[in-house]
Amino acid sequence: MALDAAEIWRKCLQNWPPELQRSGVLVTSFGEQIAFDNFAASDDMLLVERRAPDTVGARLVLLAYQNVDAVKVTEVVKLKAFQSLGFVVPAPASKK
Repeated sequence: MALDAAEIWRKCLQNWPPELQRSGVLVTSFGEQIAFDNFAASDDMLLVERRAPDTVGARLVLLAYQNVDAVKVTEVVKLKAFQSLGFVVPAPASKK
């Protein structure tokens, strides 16, 4: 059975690799890009801490998982850091 997008994001964010910082840019389904320094993931919602308040002064954002379109990782990391999320990193090509 295939997972829906909300369940995929829930699984990803609840199992965030410990070697990665909990920061980056969250892209929402309503077109906002939220630069964040931390987040907490519950079974039902995502709580994101903005780097700086938005234009109305909001620092924290509560968001349903179905409203997550993408998470941009802003730190330099090796692809193998994502293996704990199920990503398969191909072996390096052999030199001839």
